[in-house]
Amino acid sequence: MSGAGAIASVRRLVRADDIPVDTPRVPAREAAEDELSRPMYHENDPNLLQRGLNRFWEWIGSLFDSVADGAPGGPLGIVLVVLIVVGLAAALWWRLGTPQRGVRSADALFGSGTRSADAYRTTAEAHAAAGRWTEAVQERMRAVVRTLEERALLDPRPGRTADEAAAEAGRSLPQHADRLRTAARVFDDVTYGGRTADEQAYATLRALDLELMEAKPSLAGTARGAGA
Repeated sequence: MSGAGAIASVRRLVRADDIPVDTPRVPAREAAEDELSRPMYHENDPNLLQRGLNRFWEWIGSLFDSVADGAPGGPLGIVLVVLIVVGLAAALWWRLGTPQRGVRSADALFGSGTRSADAYRTTAEAHAAAGRWTEAVQERMRAVVRTLEERALLDPRPGRTADEAAAEAGRSLPQHADRLRTAARVFDDVTYGGRTADEQAYATLRALDLELMEAKPSLAGTARGAGA
């Protein structure tokens, strides 16, 4: 065989060997997935928690990018949006108070002990003298309800709430009904709503307490309350 013939034969063999194998697409993909699923390829992959955090921060970033692109002024606009949201949250917190967990205790108004109205009144005055207005309001409201029980304007009942006491007492003392409801609402705000009482709130409740010590019940209201 001449040199030219040998070269031509080699070229034919090379072309024959270089013909690609036509593997079907689906089996090829499955084979690649099986290969890539081996643990050796995933030794340095982030764990499930890290992957979740990464996706979360990616979502936050895309969200801020969208807001920045759509807000007037670009990045300045997103800053204004954030400030507005923070302002609304602060306003809601100020209006509604700090959320409190748990359920109101059945004996939350009086606690587990039995004390007289004068005892609650004395404790309230001590708190007021020390400037502890929230505690003073709580103790004075207990004095109000205990006074009504001692005067037989309310039947002693364990577990009664301030709202219930105000509603029941308002039927026999209609001239004080609105102020009783207001006092119960203030008690609830400072006891369950995370609010802080002030000197004016205590002075108002103290005046109500002193008036109720001498208030005359309405006979019609007392009859309706007894029949309810």
